[in-house]
Amino acid sequence: MAKRNILIIDDEKSIRFVLENTLKDEFNVMSFSDGIEGLSYLENGNIPDLIICDLMMPQVDGFSFLKKIRNSGFFDNIPVIILSGNDESKDKIKCFEMGADDYVAKPFNPKEIIARVKRRLDARDKLIQRIGI
Repeated sequence: MAKRNILIIDDEKSIRFVLENTLKDEFNVMSFSDGIEGLSYLENGNIPDLIICDLMMPQVDGFSFLKKIRNSGFFDNIPVIILSGNDESKDKIKCFEMGADDYVAKPFNPKEIIARVKRRLDARDKLIQRIGI
């Protein structure tokens, strides 16, 4: 089976580095430092299997990014895991209400990220098989 494609969007270089190195053995990883670059990547016809997006970023933050892709009609079925240094319930709830599939607080355990990514991809695969896409 071909490696699945993961899109990472986080303004912290160190976080992108950890995520890339955590995921690169099992997945193809593309990463960007802000939501504008991530949206541009998607709008150029690239459709990842899963997106990991930071919540607090300059210019286009995770809320705006999530709203844009969930309202697009093209990317609304891609699982999105939100990362945030903020572990407040109100932000988690808002993300879930906006269509996030998961929420992980920073700092995170790399093994937990791998487990969450695999879980979200498995759930997506089962849904696709069930509805016959």
